[in-house]
Amino acid sequence: MWQFVKYSFATVVGLFLFLIVTLLIVVGVGSAVSSSESEFVVKDNSILKLDFNRPIVENASTEDSPFSDIPNPFFSNTDRLGLIQVLSALERARVDPKIKGIYLDVSFPLAGYAQLSEIRDALAKFKESKKFIYAYANSYSEKGYYMASVADKVYLNPAGILDFNGISVQYMFFKKAFDKLEIEPLVFRVGQYKSAVEPFLREDMSPENRMQTLSFIQSINKEIFKKISLSRNISMDRLNTIADSLQAMDPIKAQKAGLLTIGYWDEFEGQMRIATKKKPSEDLTYVKLADYLKAKNPIAEVEGTAKIAVLVAEGEIVGTRGGDGTIGSDDFVKELRKLRDNKSVKAIVLRIDSPGGSSLASDIMWREIILAKKVKPIIASMSTYAASGGYYMAMGTDVIVAQPTTITGSIGIFAQWLNLDNFFKNKLGITQDHVNTHAHSNFLSSASTLSDFEKSVVQRMVDQGYESFTSKAAAGRKMSLARLKSIAGGRVWTGVQAKQIGLVDELGGLNRAIEIAADRARMQPASYKVQVYPKAKSFVDELVSSAFSESSMQERFVREHMPWTKSIWELDRMKKREGFLALMPYMIELD
Repeated sequence: MWQFVKYSFATVVGLFLFLIVTLLIVVGVGSAVSSSESEFVVKDNSILKLDFNRPIVENASTEDSPFSDIPNPFFSNTDRLGLIQVLSALERARVDPKIKGIYLDVSFPLAGYAQLSEIRDALAKFKESKKFIYAYANSYSEKGYYMASVADKVYLNPAGILDFNGISVQYMFFKKAFDKLEIEPLVFRVGQYKSAVEPFLREDMSPENRMQTLSFIQSINKEIFKKISLSRNISMDRLNTIADSLQAMDPIKAQKAGLLTIGYWDEFEGQMRIATKKKPSEDLTYVKLADYLKAKNPIAEVEGTAKIAVLVAEGEIVGTRGGDGTIGSDDFVKELRKLRDNKSVKAIVLRIDSPGGSSLASDIMWREIILAKKVKPIIASMSTYAASGGYYMAMGTDVIVAQPTTITGSIGIFAQWLNLDNFFKNKLGITQDHVNTHAHSNFLSSASTLSDFEKSVVQRMVDQGYESFTSKAAAGRKMSLARLKSIAGGRVWTGVQAKQIGLVDELGGLNRAIEIAADRARMQPASYKVQVYPKAKSFVDELVSSAFSESSMQERFVREHMPWTKSIWELDRMKKREGFLALMPYMIELD
């Protein structure tokens, strides 16, 4: 039914979409083929320009997209930054004598706080080299300023705005719409905090969900303000006052508070000329990230074949087969088995950025992690999310490392279906009939309600899934089942909270997880290479896979040009999640 709704919107632009798609494929493939892969030469006295105003993923191609400056609703965004690639570039630039400093373009970064914190920590380490970091923006979002605050100088256009007012979360609820449409949600869950089903059943947040949400956003906000406080030398109390009074919205007040410096672009560039000892008549030499990663690495290559593998698991867990931005158990197991059997790989770091998803797929991957752990060390490194099914994966590893702002936990199981029988009959005039060979042959049909007996069967299956999840988590964390259940129940925790209660071993980023993996494998520093798996898709691969996914093209076009359809796409996303799930509450977006 929801597919019908989506395609109805997309049909009106079908022919136009086809022509534009054809043109973009020709231009994109031609640009990619003509681009040179030769080594880039970094000039003396260069400034590394880091543009974070685009989606940040864990692992991405270093190729530049020819569509980066073109509004493009047809393809998935191929102009993405890879966090792993950014960390690599910062480590290189720190010791590269040709790089004199960094220019941060970080108005509106598109990433979670844990990813941004990891990059920010690397920027702080870069500053230890005594090289400069300057940031400039016409306006800063909350996340943008968090990143920029690590810089030596933070410039804001005099007419710009600094959004500095704390973190908020907004959820969408569909109960009234379901009531009007006569759609019956069939929901089964375990745990008072397993609130992913609340949009079906409520018009607002439950007291338990409100409490847990306030708890984790306060924890994240505290970590963010703490780092800003240290970088800008402003007390936490003063920062809270500035946020509560919206003082930062006024650039003059923001400058008086010590948050930033007001200035135009030419004044900002003047400061960088002073830092690089350039004359006013001389042009500054900027180096883009993609170009810099093609330059000769100033860090000497490690001799030998010993490797630590970083296996990236990013996206919602959707079942056996994944796709772009999702995790499939078949794909994951295939990669992990290769690494387990590869003699040159001495340890594995499992990099997780997932809110969870299919409980079956999560369990399949957990089992493979347990088997790999018997052969070589495997360490979990949590990114923005490692919750529910994402935590299911992590709990099978030897050591769990998380960022303080990571969103994790959500240990619980639920099941959901939508009974559309009355909607079809009363709203669309469509009726259905069926013939069964047995009493429950149409069990779990999406257009039928359930008898009390059938409901009890589903609830029993959910209960069993929860018992399996919590038992395995308790064994993995070496704590009693009673203790594990007291912090489970579907509750979401931040990384710092998870460490306090024993769900996480250590706070830190990917590099810390790699250090632990090397130590567990008894490998000396600088005696191994780090290899990332699976290999990042090239620009052409991204373009082609996106172009030939008709439904995703239609969805992107409608989302771009018909924003009022957001509720429809959210309902479609829920409809696709029917079945037994280990998924965190909603997709939490922190503003």
